[in-house]
Amino acid sequence: MKPKLSVILITYNHAKYVRKALDGILMQKTDFDYEIVVGDDCSTDGTQDILREYSMKNPGKFRLLLREKNLGRPTLNVYLTSMEAEGEYLAYLEGDDYWNDDTKLQKQVDFLDTHPDYMGTTHSFCIIDENGDPSSDEQKEKLYSWSGDYTYENWERRGEWPGQTASNVCRNFYKNGKMDYSILYRAHDFIDDEVIFTFLLLQGKIYRFDDVMAAHRVIRKQGGGTWNSIKLKRDTMVEEFEYKCSLMKWIEKNAGLTDYEIGQALGRFKNAAGLWLKHPSARTWSMFSKCFGFYILHVKFGKVRKR
Repeated sequence: MKPKLSVILITYNHAKYVRKALDGILMQKTDFDYEIVVGDDCSTDGTQDILREYSMKNPGKFRLLLREKNLGRPTLNVYLTSMEAEGEYLAYLEGDDYWNDDTKLQKQVDFLDTHPDYMGTTHSFCIIDENGDPSSDEQKEKLYSWSGDYTYENWERRGEWPGQTASNVCRNFYKNGKMDYSILYRAHDFIDDEVIFTFLLLQGKIYRFDDVMAAHRVIRKQGGGTWNSIKLKRDTMVEEFEYKCSLMKWIEKNAGLTDYEIGQALGRFKNAAGLWLKHPSARTWSMFSKCFGFYILHVKFGKVRKR
């Protein structure tokens, strides 16, 4: 019998934190069966040994996908691991975060069972630092402050997000074949949560609980392996233009663009032109040319698919 829910646990060099993540999963009190599908991207710090230890102690509960070679794109690890899930529902967690409410999965699954017009659920969370101590992050706290129903129209404006990765329990949309979900790893090497929420909101609503049921670890330091650390040394402004352009093309192909999104594309094109003129380089030219190709050639004069 297939499990009701699949926990998608993504790990990479999380030996310092992963026991906390695993314990938070295994403490869940549910009236349904769930599996734990772990995608480890060739950790070198002992994370895989810890995963094997927990798997041996909980026979039949885990499916370990232990990569022998690093995939080079964390989002590809998320995609491949998600595609292995057999559950009707998915719950996402990264190995340095953890759940702190043993009724989390039950609450979210109960909601989805009784609200078929919703694609997913999220909830509030607390922020912790590298050592697990309470921390604050004004940017994230403002970004993740939504409450209640969240729709695609809300998503278009993106003033606030419906939730953070550790809070997401959703329907297993990968199995419905409605869209080409490989954009999850093709659009960006690190950003996956925004793409997954796009998948969900194109097909229904998300409900956000106010309950604090997870802890999100935020680490920003030079040389660190988390996205918050890595982007300190990357040109995220240029990456953002390129990533948004790729995602917009995908949305246009799979669902069509709204008038608001077409306006966004124009604004992005103008900003890209300004950035290239101010800081001319091969990278900014590549960014500008992608925005030009999408907006001027495709949207303005092409046969753009509208929703």
